[in-house]
Amino acid sequence: MTKQLVLNAFLMSTGHHEASWRLPEIDPFVEADVEYFQDLARLAERGRLDSVFFADGPGLWGPIEGVARRPPQVLEPTLLLAAMAVATERIGLIATATTTFDEPFNTARRFLTLDRISHGRAGWNVVTTADTSAGLNFGYAGNPTHAERYARAEEYLEVVLGLWGGWEEGATVGDKAAGVHTDPARVHALDHTGAHFRVRGPLNVGRSEQGHPVVVQAGSSPAGIELAAAYAEAVFTAQRTVEEGRDFYRRLKAATVAAGRDPDHLKILPGIVPILGGTVAEARAKERQLEELIILDHPLRQLAADIGIPADRIDLDGPLPTNIRPVEEIEGNRSRYELVVDFARRERLTVRQILQKLGGGRGHRTFVGTPEQVADDLELWFTTDAADGFNVMPAVLPSGLEEFVDGVVPLLQRRGLFREEYAGDTLRDHYGLPVPPSLAARAAASDRALVGA
Repeated sequence: MTKQLVLNAFLMSTGHHEASWRLPEIDPFVEADVEYFQDLARLAERGRLDSVFFADGPGLWGPIEGVARRPPQVLEPTLLLAAMAVATERIGLIATATTTFDEPFNTARRFLTLDRISHGRAGWNVVTTADTSAGLNFGYAGNPTHAERYARAEEYLEVVLGLWGGWEEGATVGDKAAGVHTDPARVHALDHTGAHFRVRGPLNVGRSEQGHPVVVQAGSSPAGIELAAAYAEAVFTAQRTVEEGRDFYRRLKAATVAAGRDPDHLKILPGIVPILGGTVAEARAKERQLEELIILDHPLRQLAADIGIPADRIDLDGPLPTNIRPVEEIEGNRSRYELVVDFARRERLTVRQILQKLGGGRGHRTFVGTPEQVADDLELWFTTDAADGFNVMPAVLPSGLEEFVDGVVPLLQRRGLFREEYAGDTLRDHYGLPVPPSLAARAAASDRALVGA
């Protein structure tokens, strides 16, 4: 089979547009409704999408006053995905967890449990949280620097992957006659001692049908690219032009090769916020309706904090000030900050326009048009090495996902760019990724190679 698009449904309460909950047809209380999310997962599976994905953070997104802006409740995603697993059969289930505040043993156990419950459909999106308010939830007075967060993340990944690899395939034998349930010779302690963690292991959950969850990463800074090249099997990213997409794709694939890995085993998936209509005019009317519902007070305060200029000194109808904070001083998401600033400068946007654009997808690319135009755009990015697929971020849920599944997916299928049926059962099957060997199997293969040499 020829190379196929990867398509994930990135789900967020009533939709990615921050004003989606204010539309007259939307139920504003669905963010804690498990059946609502189960229905969304079934809808995505009907479209044969690769996975559903949840972002997450260990606290409110922004100050308490920001809860007025959009639905603030975020259910713990692995628990929510476990409920969605029993309502679906094939679709992948990806959730975010931070390496900054969580402990690697708990993360390894939680995601491998989801992988076992779903029979090999789980993925872990690795993020390095830099949020002072989140740190206060864990007793931290301040946050680690950008470099410190990535150093911790690298060791964190080594521990999690080591724990996941501690069980060999076939360790559980269930031999009633011999009275041996699990072969202890095939279960291995990790005995990790490092700069940040001391973890003995082994994990008390064994291998899943796909070995272990797919590792996803969401950083696009130089440190993020280095981490992704070494460990990630998919990267969620944000580029606003196809030229930027091609440049990032080229750099990350080259870094993956330099790390000694097959570049086809890392899928690059930029986000896209499609706003669809039967005509361009209809789609633009939908976008205008959403933009008119944005209340700018909250995002203005957030932008002011990011750029280091008091909100009362920012002219909404003027350009982004020139004396903003340089990217080197950003300890949070540097790549997203740089993307937004570059976009604002290039498009000569007013601050009001910047806030309206960010309200639609927090820096991700919004595409407004017909299903045919969206399909053309996705095909261009895919066939010119700007992306291996996309994180589809409906502005409004459930209608935006339904329009994508029923309008765009059939066009991609007819063009031979996307599957008509699932070819396998696991998330690795969908992504075309190999099953990872256990640590013992990897060591044995290395020993055989040394002997052969």
